[in-house]
Amino acid sequence: MVAERVRRVELSGIRRMFENAPPSAINLGLGEPDFDPPKEVVAALCAAVENGMNHYGPTAGLAPLRDAIAERYRDRLASTARENVIVTGSGSEGLMTAALTLYDPGSEVLVPNPGFVLYAPHARLAGAEPVAYPLLESRRWQPDLDALERLVTPRTRAIVVNSPGNPTGGVYSAATVDRLVDFAERHQLTVVSDEVYDEIVYEGRPASFWGRSERVVVVQSFSKSLAMTGWRLGYLLAPAALAAELSKVHYHIMACPSTPAQAAALAGLRSAGPAKERMFREFAARRELVIDRLRRIPGVSVVPPAGAFYAFPRLDWAASDTEIAAELLGRGVITTPGEAFGTRGRRHLRISFAASRTDLRRGLDLLRELADEGIGRTAR
Repeated sequence: MVAERVRRVELSGIRRMFENAPPSAINLGLGEPDFDPPKEVVAALCAAVENGMNHYGPTAGLAPLRDAIAERYRDRLASTARENVIVTGSGSEGLMTAALTLYDPGSEVLVPNPGFVLYAPHARLAGAEPVAYPLLESRRWQPDLDALERLVTPRTRAIVVNSPGNPTGGVYSAATVDRLVDFAERHQLTVVSDEVYDEIVYEGRPASFWGRSERVVVVQSFSKSLAMTGWRLGYLLAPAALAAELSKVHYHIMACPSTPAQAAALAGLRSAGPAKERMFREFAARRELVIDRLRRIPGVSVVPPAGAFYAFPRLDWAASDTEIAAELLGRGVITTPGEAFGTRGRRHLRISFAASRTDLRRGLDLLRELADEGIGRTAR
C-alpha cells in the first residue's frame, strides 16, 4: 500500500530521540528557542485573529509581508521585489517545494555531510538521488570543494548548501560562497541555500547566496529568529520566473500560508529588533558556557560554532555516538547522535544550546559523568 519512495525514507534521528524521551527530560536535542515570540509578534497575531484575518490569502503570501522581506534583501540585490518572494508554511515546506520544483526523477542532488536531516529524504521523495559531499571539520566545517568537482555527473541538477549550518554551526566564508557559486554556474546547477540561521551569528556576517547568481533559491524561516517554531512560517527567494514555478508547487502543497501568522511575522520584521537582540545575546553567552564545559571533558573536542545554536563535539570514546545518546536519554537528557546527519557525523553529538543555562549545565554534567564511567573510555 505504501509507495516505494516513502519506504526509502526513515523518521529522522532528531524526532526519534525526542519522541522516545520522557516528558521531564532535559531537551538539548531540538532546534527550538526556549523563548516566546516577541510581544509585538504575539500582539499582532491576536489582533489579526480578532480583526477577521482568518481566511484564505494569496498563494504566495500577503503583499505587505512579501514587500518587507524583499526590502530586507535589497542590500544584496537592489532589484529584489515582491515577485521574488513566496511565503511558505515553514522552512521545511520551502525545502520540499524547492525539491519538487527542481529535482527530476533519476537526477542527482549534492547534499552536505554532515547535514540537516531533511535534505536527502526530500530528494528521494522527489525521485532524485542524494549524493553526499563532505564538510571538513579541520576547516571549521567548510565544504570540500575538490570533492565536489569529483562528485558531479551529467545527472547532477542541484546543490544544497546550509550556512550557518545545522548541525555543525559552521559559517561559510565569502570566498567559499564565491567558489560555490562559480562551481554551480560552471556545471549549470541550481543552488538551494538554506539560510534559516543567518541572523544568529557570533563571528562576522554570513555571506548570503542571494544576488550572486540567477541559479539560486534561498530558503528562510521565521522559526528561529522570531521564536515562532510552532507557528510554521517561512519563505523562499528566487528569480521571478523560477518563483512563479515554485509557487505552483507551493499551492499544491498547502494552497496558502497562515494569514494571521503572516501578520505577526510582518510585525516582527518591523519592530521586534530589540527582543531579537536580547535572545541572540543569550545564545552567545550559552555558546561560551557550552564550549568551556565540553573542553573540560576527557576525550571530547569541539569546533566553536560560528553561527546557529548547536555545538557538534567529537567524542573519541569507545562507545558510538548512538550509544552515548541512548545512555544520556536513559538519564533524562535528549541529544542527537551525529550519525543522524550523515556518515561524517559519526562520533559526534549535536547539542542544542537553545535551552536554559541551568539545563545546559545539568546536561553537560551528565555527559561528564559518562566520561568518568566505562562508557567514556577513550577509543583506541
